[in-house]
Parts: sequence; C-alpha cells; structure tokens
Amino acid sequence: MSDAWVYMLRCADGSLYTGWTVDVERRLASHRAGRGARYTRSRLPVALLATFAMDDARAARREEARIKRLPRAQKLALAAGAGHLQELFISRDRGSPHYPGDTRTSSQ
Repeated sequence: MSDAWVYMLRCADGSLYTGWTVDVERRLASHRAGRGARYTRSRLPVALLATFAMDDARAARREEARIKRLPRAQKLALAAGAGHLQELFISRDRGSPHYPGDTRTSSQ
C-alpha cells in the first residue's frame, strides 16, 4: 500500500483542486464536510476525480506542486487517464513524471 497519495477534486463551480494526503477516504470526507481546504469549503460539493499513489509524503508534495502548475487541460487529461499508465510517463533519465502535452523540462 502507498504511504501517500495525490488527489484531484472537481468542485461544484467546475474548478479543480489538487492536494495530497496519507488517507484519501478520510481527506475526501473532510472536504465534503466543509472541514477541508479553505478553497473547497466555499465550492461544495466536491467529487473525487483521480488519485495517484506516491512513495512518501515528500514525493506527494512534489507531485502536488507539479500538477498545480499544469494548465487546466493537462490536469483534466491527467485525471481522465488516472487509471492508465500511458497517461503518466516516468522519465528514464531523471525519474520525474512527464505529462502528455507538457513541453517543460525538469529544470524549469
């Protein structure tokens, strides 16, 4: 089992929220009860779009930040393919995730 997770939510206003946790079910319940992030409290209800297993909290925080920098279209593509390995490629030279359509390099 994974030690940490990155998750994506769709809010009632259509916006997307990305976060990380060690317990997805508990965190989702917290968001839905209005005790989650300040951003989601005013955008209820929320729906879980995707989860991504991470090795540890550090990797989850890094991945959360990386996803938050993606354009909306890439976030949606990532969420749509969350269950498919082809949507998340691991760069062989640096071991960092690469998202389809993302032209940035790891050093940016």
